[in-house]
Amino acid sequence: MAGTLFIDGAFVAAKTGESLDVIDPATEAVIATVAAAGPADIDLAVSAARRAFDTGPWPSLSGAARAAVLQNIADGIRAAAGELARLEVQDNGKPLPEADWDIADAAGCFEFYAGLAAGFDGHEEEAIALPDARFSACARREPVGVVGAIIPWNYPLLMAAWKVAPALAAGCTVVLKPSELTPLTAVRLAAIARDAGLPPGVLNVVTGAGPAGQALADHPGVDKLAFTGSVPTGSKVMQAAARDIKRVSLELGGKSPFLVFADSDVGKVVEWIMFGIFWNQGQVCSATSRVLVERPLYQAVVDRLATEARRIVIGGGFEAGVKLGPLVSAGQYAKVEAAIARGIAGGARLVAGGRRPEGRPKGYFLEPTVFADVPFDSFIWKEEIFGPVVCLAPFDSEDAAIAEANNSRFGLAAAVMSADDARTARVARRLRAGIVWINCSQPTFTEAPWGGYKQSGFGRELGRWGFENYLETKQITRFDADEPWGWYL
Repeated sequence: MAGTLFIDGAFVAAKTGESLDVIDPATEAVIATVAAAGPADIDLAVSAARRAFDTGPWPSLSGAARAAVLQNIADGIRAAAGELARLEVQDNGKPLPEADWDIADAAGCFEFYAGLAAGFDGHEEEAIALPDARFSACARREPVGVVGAIIPWNYPLLMAAWKVAPALAAGCTVVLKPSELTPLTAVRLAAIARDAGLPPGVLNVVTGAGPAGQALADHPGVDKLAFTGSVPTGSKVMQAAARDIKRVSLELGGKSPFLVFADSDVGKVVEWIMFGIFWNQGQVCSATSRVLVERPLYQAVVDRLATEARRIVIGGGFEAGVKLGPLVSAGQYAKVEAAIARGIAGGARLVAGGRRPEGRPKGYFLEPTVFADVPFDSFIWKEEIFGPVVCLAPFDSEDAAIAEANNSRFGLAAAVMSADDARTARVARRLRAGIVWINCSQPTFTEAPWGGYKQSGFGRELGRWGFENYLETKQITRFDADEPWGWYL
């Protein structure tokens, strides 16, 4: 697949002449080869997006016209849903039912932003009341321009949709750089968008590793950078944006707390803890990986969680009944293994998992891992592991639980469980996180804002907030009076 760069409406080979292997994490076999873009390829892609924005029809189309294309993309994703889900399983490793869910969500995201684009017609300008009757003014919202979108490997097509759909709805043009580990559905999305009637240059997809992402972040022709990924890489993206004063939005890491009060039902608690950490193999930036349980309920939760974690079916994503697939890569597997070793060395009590499952000599498989009595100053309590590893500790008061929940450099998400509605509402307002779940963990809706506090990033995706992320605001003021201004003449 040398011609996997999609630039200016066509698939082309990389000028570097280099390629990258795509690995199935369940078998460690090479399943595809994609082009490895270099700076010259990034320049071609950005130049195509620049032309499409500056001289092409896309930014000047009505919202309804853009909506029609976005709806076609949504329909195209649904028509290819089976193929796309299989690709997600092969290059990411997640179980097929999870992949099916992700693809449906991606289609829904394009459909949602089609609706916002259509609804934007007639609302681009807002009149402003002025104290001087001789003048009139309005605030006009316009597309920000060329967007460089860099996405991670944990939700390949869905993360592309979160950035591409609102950017296109706003009238922007896009250069999308998927992760080198999971590029296949992004390449397929390019073909779907072309067939949906998207003009050449409006969406460009460049496969490649770190140098391609750096070249995109550095390119002076990019007006805005939208990045989802790790804190260290996000810091580099922010530094690159600073050089040219690019607009930037960042959705970075998390170490999200889950506060459980003693009046909660143990079965419901364990179900939501498991969904909050073992979904997508724990490779979720918002995963509720720090669980604080009120002391009277603590041991019951630890025991039940350890028992249920051992029952989770582990295997390849196409195997029936599998609830936990492999980690995405050898590198990620090694990082999670090292974190588990640090947890044991740091005094945490391993009560379940922590090893390669029996009968799985190949693939990046790891048992769901539960640590109890985790010290608050330990590595596994403080740092993002990005794997199926959950840490539990007891608490004795609401204030103490909230203080420890907020004692983190991250602030992406948090959760609270209690039968007391007044308490959950009170705690939710005190948690320093961009997303707070009450009596659940991880439900995500396209209609609601997504983003974090502190080092988890800034800017918001999804909902109308995601749409506004790709708009600039312009003031237009008119002198309406018949008489001269009269200041100089």
